[in-house]
Amino acid sequence: MQIGSDLVNYLEALARIELTDTQREKCKSDLQDILSYIDTLNELDTSGVEPLSHSFPVTNVFHEDCVQESKDRDGLLLNAPFKKDGCFKVPKTVE
Repeated sequence: MQIGSDLVNYLEALARIELTDTQREKCKSDLQDILSYIDTLNELDTSGVEPLSHSFPVTNVFHEDCVQESKDRDGLLLNAPFKKDGCFKVPKTVE
């Protein structure tokens, strides 16, 4: 695929930026280099390579949920500086 001036102008409009003529030519050259490199990578034989989402093995680190007894409400509220109706009472932060 060849990168043309129309594509660079389109990308410039999408990005909502204004480039000088020198910057447009540099962008055009850089994009063409990127596409050429991708074409080189496409020539590699990857028939025996398994597709990956990560370069290293990823395992689930979550623990299983298990039902446990809840904490004693009265015990939790023993050290609370302010309490009301069996709950922590905190200062109002929003008017």
